[in-house]
This record gives sequence, structure tokens and C-alpha cells, in this order.
Amino acid sequence: MESRELPFVREMFDSIAPRYDLLNRLLSLRQDVVWRKKLVSVMAIPENGQVLDVACGTGDVSIEICRQKGSRVKVTGLDFSPGMLRLAQEKILRSQNSSISLLAGDALALPFGEASFHAVTIAFGIRNIQDKAGALRAFYKSLMPGGMLLVLELATPKKSRLREAYLAYFQKVLPLIGRLFSKHGFAYSYLPDSVSRFPTTDVFMNIMADAGFSDITCRRLSLGIANFFVGVKGPVKQQMKTNPEC
Repeated sequence: MESRELPFVREMFDSIAPRYDLLNRLLSLRQDVVWRKKLVSVMAIPENGQVLDVACGTGDVSIEICRQKGSRVKVTGLDFSPGMLRLAQEKILRSQNSSISLLAGDALALPFGEASFHAVTIAFGIRNIQDKAGALRAFYKSLMPGGMLLVLELATPKKSRLREAYLAYFQKVLPLIGRLFSKHGFAYSYLPDSVSRFPTTDVFMNIMADAGFSDITCRRLSLGIANFFVGVKGPVKQQMKTNPEC
């Protein structure tokens, strides 16, 4: 993300942080919880694996990784919003989980050496990064050979009555609810706009391939309301696949 945009996005997430979890559950009808669990469930890492959770927000994915993969897994949660990190730290302390460390940082300038992690996750964060190709290259560089990248992001369903209803809710109802609960006049208008501007599935998978990832797959979740991308750091690029609704 270009530096001129960082202060605006950081301020927005700092502002909505106290209500972020509540609004996620409310606006997704708790599907965000299901999606995160699905993301972690397909992660293949050793018993003492190292995971980087980019745009970790309030820590839900980081905590879910430790819950599913065990206490010997070490997770580094990285986010550029101090407000989000404060809430993540409080949540981690309540969970009494000592396997998670938090760090303020930028996805385009990861403060780690090459081949540091067995897996990298980013949930609902890649759309906020303008230079997606640069971020994916940084993720690839930080992964060990054979390591997995797992990307969860909101999407727009394909043309159907569901799409019409979804867009009406997403573009009109959601901003009203967001302003009511978060007291931030722009954040939940920014959300639909950022989702609508996200690359199509095929385009994003090609960006992943250009960054070096192979065995790239995409699964549509909840009738296309979210997409789940997986790529592997490997020497052979195999055919990309789009899986149907799970």
C-alpha cells in the first residue's frame, strides 16, 4: 500500500476497532467465524510450525490457529493498526495463549528474513493493500519451501437474485448499521467499495502465480460471499483450480 494511503486506512481501523468483532459477527451473520475455521482447517504445518498472520486485526485467526494446531505452533500476528493490536493482545491474554506474539508492521515491508514461516495467512486484509502483487511477493519470500499461503477475502456473488439482494444489503443497509454501531461515518461505506474493486478470482489467482505460487486453488464460500485462496511455495507451477461452493 502506498505510504500516502496508510494514515487514512490506519485511522479508520483504529476508530472502528472497539466494535470490529461485534460488527463482523452481526453483518456476516457469524459466517466470518465459520470462514476462519475453514481457513485454518486446511493449513498443513508441522507440530512446531511457524505461522505469520498478516493483517491479524483483533487476533481471531491467530487464536484459531493455536486452537486447531496445538500449543507448540508459534504464531506471529502482524497489523498496522495499534487499536486492533491492543484488542488482540487483550483477547490473547484472556485465552491464556502464550504461543502468539504481536507486531506492528506493514505487509509490504515484512521485518523477517527469507524462509521464516511454514504458512502465511491474511483474512479480510488483502483488499486494503493497493500493491497486492508486492504483498504477495513479500509473503512468498517469507515462506519456507513448500509453505502455504492462505487468503480469505470477501467477494461479490455471481449474477443471480442472491447477488441483487446481497448488493442491496452491502451497499445500502450495511453502511447504515456500521455507522450506527461504530460511529465512523465512512468505514462501512469504504467496505463495499473496497470489495467491489477487488480483482476477479481468475485475475487474483494469476497475480498469485506471478508472485511464484503454485498449486493455486480458490473455493467460494457461502454462495460466493467470500473466497478462500490457497497457494504453495514450490518449484512446479500446476494448473489453477476454482472449486465450487463447499
